[in-house]
Amino acid sequence: MKFNKLALALTLAWGSTAFAAPSQSRPAPAAQPAPPATQEEAVALPTPSSAAQKLYMNAKKDLLQVRSLLKSGRTQSSVGSGFLVGTSNLVLTNYHVVSQFALDPETYTGEWVDTAGQRGNIELLAVDVLHDLAVVRVNRYGTGVFKVPEREVRLSQGQYLYSLGNPLDLGFAISEGSYNGVITRSFYEQLMFTGPINSGMSGGPSVTADGEVVGVNVSKRLDGELVSFLVPIRYAQELLKRVPSDAQPPHDFTTIVTQQLLAHQRAMVDQLLAGPLSTKQMGPYQVPVRENEQMRCWGRANVKGEKAFAVDNTNCSMESAIFVSGSMQTGQVAIRHQFMRSTGLDPIRFAQLSSMSFKNESFGSYKDSRMTPPNCTEQFVKNKSMPMRAVMCVRAYRKFPGLYDFSLLTASTDDSLMNLQSRLDARGVSYENGMRAARAFMESLAREGGK
Repeated sequence: MKFNKLALALTLAWGSTAFAAPSQSRPAPAAQPAPPATQEEAVALPTPSSAAQKLYMNAKKDLLQVRSLLKSGRTQSSVGSGFLVGTSNLVLTNYHVVSQFALDPETYTGEWVDTAGQRGNIELLAVDVLHDLAVVRVNRYGTGVFKVPEREVRLSQGQYLYSLGNPLDLGFAISEGSYNGVITRSFYEQLMFTGPINSGMSGGPSVTADGEVVGVNVSKRLDGELVSFLVPIRYAQELLKRVPSDAQPPHDFTTIVTQQLLAHQRAMVDQLLAGPLSTKQMGPYQVPVRENEQMRCWGRANVKGEKAFAVDNTNCSMESAIFVSGSMQTGQVAIRHQFMRSTGLDPIRFAQLSSMSFKNESFGSYKDSRMTPPNCTEQFVKNKSMPMRAVMCVRAYRKFPGLYDFSLLTASTDDSLMNLQSRLDARGVSYENGMRAARAFMESLAREGGK
């Protein structure tokens, strides 16, 4: 049934072309209507010619839907895509497609369904959380159409690519788009695919017109138009090299995921603190930021004539995070500064205003089952040039030992008519690296002429 839907879509496109051309070259006389077409003539179609059609016809036997099912009742919980690698029984897909049965195997299990409607159970063999990849084993073999190349395929900007998968669980499909470069603002490189990748296509392959696999479908921008992303195939090559086809499935993927997250946070904090934090001027204050390929900063001012105060904001954050589960993304750093000054308030009213702003900060819910409640300490401290009030809160991950979320909030206390509030959030870091980042952030705050 699902193939019929795709076939219908392709048929309609071909049909428009087939019926339009004869009417232009040889119009039928109005007085002599053409005889009705026989059934055989009505279904005759042009010889397949488009690259997308050829690719799909070649590849459809090796495309799979990858499902996460509740063990009790085998009700479908999430759906993605995958593809058989070469002639093996190994399937590449995304980690986020299999995350439920990777982290909660007591509740969820995996199932594959092919384009002919056949299905079977899945064995999860390996995950790469950082690049959002997974390798599973199934009880059928590929025809060899999807060969993961030993070397990364060279691509040119604007080159046609074709992504395959099962969008919105409507049926297997192929979408055409183009390659538009490497996204370097992500902590781990991704390819920009200017074409549609809808929910359910995650884990499917993206190939060139010659059928070479160049990436794995992973995501799209909800605030963009046809801006989608692929995991470069070299990360899949590296993961496959670590997985023999006869490998035994690990018993505990939570430990594996924890180890990978710990490795990520080390790289992330080392990169954040590789050199002194750069600074920006906000009034008389110097505020630390880190603008690089992974972190961007945006500024905004709120100055209105009728207000008795003015506010400038600077927000810096990493544009990517690590997907762990449907309710958790981590491995990210954000920095925020708010410079508030009085334009008509007396010191007492300004102190009330800035205190309310400080109190309105949130450090996480006490009812969050994923993490411990925030453990906070507050002190009045002074660095080299600036006295401040500081609150630091730490939360531990219940399922991933050794990982914490750190939040540091500071407010200057050196001026009765202006106030600098700064906040650092480091998510998914070790305790040592959380303290290291917080210390570097606090030491970088400064005021001109301060002592």
